[in-house]
Amino acid sequence: MTSNQPSQSADAGKPLGFAKHDHTQCVSTAVAAAEARCARDGLRLTPVRKKVLELLLQEHRALGAYALLDLLKDAGFGSQPPVAYRALDFLTEHGFAHKIERLNAFVACSHPDEHHSPAFMVCRLCDAVAEAHAIPAKSMINDAAKAVGFKVERTVVEAEGICPDCVDKAPA
Repeated sequence: MTSNQPSQSADAGKPLGFAKHDHTQCVSTAVAAAEARCARDGLRLTPVRKKVLELLLQEHRALGAYALLDLLKDAGFGSQPPVAYRALDFLTEHGFAHKIERLNAFVACSHPDEHHSPAFMVCRLCDAVAEAHAIPAKSMINDAAKAVGFKVERTVVEAEGICPDCVDKAPA
């Protein structure tokens, strides 16, 4: 999942997680964008942070911390849980990744250079995740919160359903 848009096709307009696209190009573009932003903002994209981002981008699905830890170990990085959790904390804090609460897992951000309120569509059959903007939902929540004197600090919108690849496999 990256900030680049898929080419014009029948899938144009779909959230990137469900659209067909040049996967190799999207990974390299997203990593280059993260490196540039870290350099611009004085952030340290350490080798393990970069590898975790690459792994999230390569999978195009939500990964739990322990699955990431196994992949990091296979890539020659540390195998202790703090290694993965510190990298994930950095990536989520700076908008390079998001936590999918329903799955207790993480995905690379589709729009890392934009301040946005994401909405996630999670396939209940294959756990594929697509990210889209959730401006109307955020506005409704903020209006409701304001009415009761509550200040929203973080909003997570997740919808569960069936992705385009699984729709034909779903029981009727």
